[in-house]
Amino acid sequence: MSDAREELSRRIAGEITLSDDPGATLRKWRTDFDVSQTELADQLDVSSSVVSDYESGRRESPGIGVVRRTVDGLLDIDERRGGGRLRQYARVLSAGFESDIVHDLREYSTAVPLEEFYEAMDATEIVRGEQDHVNGHTVINSIEAITRLSSEEFYRLYGQSTNRALVFTRVTRGESPLVALRVVSPTPNAVVLHGIEDGDLWDHAADLARVDGFSLAISTRDLDDCLTDLQAL
Repeated sequence: MSDAREELSRRIAGEITLSDDPGATLRKWRTDFDVSQTELADQLDVSSSVVSDYESGRRESPGIGVVRRTVDGLLDIDERRGGGRLRQYARVLSAGFESDIVHDLREYSTAVPLEEFYEAMDATEIVRGEQDHVNGHTVINSIEAITRLSSEEFYRLYGQSTNRALVFTRVTRGESPLVALRVVSPTPNAVVLHGIEDGDLWDHAADLARVDGFSLAISTRDLDDCLTDLQAL
């Protein structure tokens, strides 16, 4: 886990330092860790106005020393809470993916009923497939995955088991990820298309799911909230 922490620390610090708007990037990572300005300020032993000023740009862009302290503060808070964000990043790293392609990849200790998975995603089922459970999940940025992954790398999205749910984010109609799945065998137990309403779904999506035997659902719930509840499965 220490290697994952070091890698994540370098990634966050580098992104903030090189950003055209370091304050906005700092705010993005703070909110991604679900840490309030007050909590971060307490961790850094500064006033919350200092954090607010950095994020809003009212204070000069933070130097590398401040960035490192801030990143360490976020990671320390996460570890104190149980290390959920750090474990999530470690799972993605261990699978060999960049975190902008795979948001989360996890294996469950026991099979999870599909209804329980849907509840965490606030998903609406369109088609019921052949299996009623999942043994893990992978949450994928559909655009980045389709444009950057080879077919072999795409198969690695299944992690340790194909009996899982694949969640595709940044979906507009669902055609691209569903067609891409056809080149990978076998198919997953379930697919959730995140970010679209029923009326926006590709006309042939349901038919494709029925032919290939997987459950298909859609969700528009906030992605960070989904990831938080998925961690509890």
